[in-house]
Parts: sequence; C-alpha cells; structure tokens
Amino acid sequence: MQVIYIGVFGGLGCIARFLVSGWTYQLFGRGLPYGTLMVNVLGSFLLGLLMTLGVRSTLFPPAVRVGMTVGFMGGFTTFSTFSYETLRLIEDGSVLQAGVNIVLNLVVCLLAALLGVVLGRYLLSS
Repeated sequence: MQVIYIGVFGGLGCIARFLVSGWTYQLFGRGLPYGTLMVNVLGSFLLGLLMTLGVRSTLFPPAVRVGMTVGFMGGFTTFSTFSYETLRLIEDGSVLQAGVNIVLNLVVCLLAALLGVVLGRYLLSS
C-alpha cells in the first residue's frame, strides 16, 4: 500500500511543482530561476512541517506520511533543477546570479524548513 501512496502523492507533487513554478515565473519573471527557488522554499517548509507532524504525532498513518514525504515532496521539490539552472547561469557567464541563486536557495530553504518544524511543534503543543 505504501508504494501506491508514494506513486499517487508523487504525481500530485509533480503537478503542484508545475503549477507553482509557472505561477511564480509569471509574477517575478525569469531574471533568476524564481520558480525553482519558490518550489524549493515551499518544499523545505512543507517537509519540515510534515515530518514534525508525522513523526511526533499519530496525525498521519505511517504509509500516508511516507506517501506525502517521499512521494509528494519528492515530486514537488526540484533540487536537480536548481543544480542544472545554476550550472547554466555559470556557463552563460552569469556567475554573480549563480551565486545569488545558490545563497538564496540554501539560506532561505533552511529557514523555511526551520519555520515548518517550529510551526509543527507549535501545532502539536496547542
């Protein structure tokens, strides 16, 4: 059953990535890979929240938690895209933009994951 959850949630994560990324590019343009950044930040936050709620409570059955974290988040987050887009910026001579992209993805995603964990802990303590 766990494999089915991973597959179903993975497909939903891929669709969500496509929609969020496209929407973000419409808002901010393509000066930087903003769509990938948005997906990585949101994905970091959601994974922090889901893992905190899933591991510290019985809110989700284990198979559903694995479906959401491995499936949905695996389909949703785009670290491989981040890596490729950053490499393309470097190859195109946009080294400063590549550096900004790296720093933003690492720092903001770590902060988003922390925020997700803190929110999860707060929700469990309420």
